[in-house]
Amino acid sequence: MPLFETESLVLKSYNLAESDKIVVLLTRDHGVVRGVAKGAKRLKSKFGSALEPFSLVLAEYFQKDSSELVAIQKADLITSNFRAAGNPDFLQKFSYLIEVLIAFSPPNDPDETLYRMVRACVETATADVESLKATGVYFELWLLRLAGYLPDWTRCDRCGREFDETERAGVRENFHLVCLPCSRTAANRMLSGNGRVIAAGARRLAPDEFAAFCIGSHADLDELSIILKTLISRSIGRETIGEKSLAIR
Repeated sequence: MPLFETESLVLKSYNLAESDKIVVLLTRDHGVVRGVAKGAKRLKSKFGSALEPFSLVLAEYFQKDSSELVAIQKADLITSNFRAAGNPDFLQKFSYLIEVLIAFSPPNDPDETLYRMVRACVETATADVESLKATGVYFELWLLRLAGYLPDWTRCDRCGREFDETERAGVRENFHLVCLPCSRTAANRMLSGNGRVIAAGARRLAPDEFAAFCIGSHADLDELSIILKTLISRSIGRETIGEKSLAIR
C-alpha cells in the first residue's frame, strides 16, 4: 500500500458517516484523486481547515489497490482561499468550473499543465474578483484545448481562408467557424473577430495577463463563453450547471 505526498488543490468535499469526509483533490502528480479523510468533521480534527474547497495543500495519502478511494493521512495547508470561497460570485463560478474539470478528467490521470492552469486561475480570481469573467473563459478554453475538443478558429472550415482580425464568423454545428461568404445557411451563433482574438490570447498568456488583456471586452467574453459552455456540454454528453443556471458575470 504505497504512500504518496503531493501538492494538491482541494476541489470539493462532502460528508461521509458521522465524522468523516470524502475529499476530491486535483494533485500535481496524480491528477484527480478521491479519498476518505477520517475524523475530518470533528472539532479537533488533525486536518483543521485544510480541506476547505480551493485550499492549496500538501496532501499525504495511501493508495489501496482494492479501492477507488485513497486514505488521506495529512493535508498541510499551504494557502487558504477561504475568504474568496465565501464570495457568492466566486463560489458559483468555480463550482461550475470544478464540475466541468471533474467531468473531463479521468481519475488518477496526471497532467501537470492542467494542474498549473487550474492553480493559476484560482490564484488570479482570488487576488481580483473582478477578473472572474475572464478567468472563467480562460479556464473553459484551456480545458477544451487540453482535452482536444477546441477547434481551429483561425481559418474558415469550408474554404480554408484565414480570417481577418475584425471578421465575424458563423459557428457551425461541429463548432468550427465558417466565413460569411461560405455560409450556405444562417449560423446558429456568430463569433466576433475580437472573440477570436481573445481565444487566441488565452493560448499565450497567463490567467492574470489574460484578465488584463480582456479589460473592456465584457460583451465579447459573454459571447465566447456561451459558445464554450455549449461545446463543453456537447463534449461531455450532458448539460452543465453552467449552461442551465450560471449567470454570465
